[in-house]
Amino acid sequence: MITSVPMLDLKVQYAGIRDEVRAAIDDVCAAQQFVMGPKVATFESQVAAYCGTTDAIGVSSGSDALLVSLMALGVGPGDAVLTTPYTFFATVGSIVRLGAVPVFADIDPETFNIDPASAREVLQSMSKNQPGLTAKAMIPVHLYGQSGDMDALLDLAGDYDLAVIEDACQATGAEYPSRNGTARVGSMGDTGCFSFFPSKNLGGFGDGGIVTTSNPELAERIRQLRSHGMNPKYYHKLVGGNFRLDAIQAAVLGVKLRYLEGWHAQRRDNANWYRRRFEGTPVQVPKAIYADANIVNGHIHNQFVVRVPDRDRVKQALVDADIGCEIYYRVPLHLQDCFAELGYSVGDFPESERAAAETIALPIYPELTEAMQEYVANTLISAVG
Repeated sequence: MITSVPMLDLKVQYAGIRDEVRAAIDDVCAAQQFVMGPKVATFESQVAAYCGTTDAIGVSSGSDALLVSLMALGVGPGDAVLTTPYTFFATVGSIVRLGAVPVFADIDPETFNIDPASAREVLQSMSKNQPGLTAKAMIPVHLYGQSGDMDALLDLAGDYDLAVIEDACQATGAEYPSRNGTARVGSMGDTGCFSFFPSKNLGGFGDGGIVTTSNPELAERIRQLRSHGMNPKYYHKLVGGNFRLDAIQAAVLGVKLRYLEGWHAQRRDNANWYRRRFEGTPVQVPKAIYADANIVNGHIHNQFVVRVPDRDRVKQALVDADIGCEIYYRVPLHLQDCFAELGYSVGDFPESERAAAETIALPIYPELTEAMQEYVANTLISAVG
């Protein structure tokens, strides 16, 4: 009888690939080349091929992928960067660290991704009411594993001459039915930014990230910036940082990448099971809006986020039943204390604020059994009444 379900169980995943992972780590230990090197180069080539870009540049985290992308595109003090307030802190933290100004647009309530119509309204308002502030870039976030509406966003970026940095940290492998054919996230903007934090669908044994691009000049600039701006060694034309990917992380991730499509399929099956189970209940399941677009990975379900009434009480009921769950994100970024000087108030982005108040993430990892899901679903349905 199931009496406990964790939010994520990486031990089960590791048990199935242990021998391959240990062999890959042993190779790195034998070579004693822990920073950059052939393991990183091989993994970069694999990711570029997987995402459909010419280049992939390994970096130290998803946060640093965003930061180095902005740096490479010349974003700096006084520049405005359009993004969403309903995302992880790193999206906006990277903007502010460079002295740039985050400008927010609200989300689409069905996808939790930035709403292109809201984004256009914000840019139109800026040009009229804030003539001293010029938008230089846009960071659409592919939240929870589903792409934003990139055709509409790229059209908007073209109209306002904006660079586009895809925050794909939660969406490795997600596909989008673009007007030019199926595209993987990270291949449509100027850069794509990915996180390999252990809890991600493709997670390492620590922090790690990668930047994808098909712009060779931008790729070379990012390579320089990730290693203190050096090219060649000890010659610095740029002021960069220490954003390099460790070889052990690349080795582990190279093994896991071979299993990623299978893990996506298992997550998709689990998500569809939940959808069927919650039909006719007050639980509002996430919509996979590209499900009918003849693509496989329209939603890779990095998280399975539902809306429920009286969310905090419901969450406590799950906790009391020893069911792992999480709230992403309880306080939208426009209402965080550290961004108070931006001047936003409660009510400015109602869909983002509503999502923050109503949503809860359920266990969705590939190794969930049907009995475990049944325990989660029964407990949730009972809690919402």
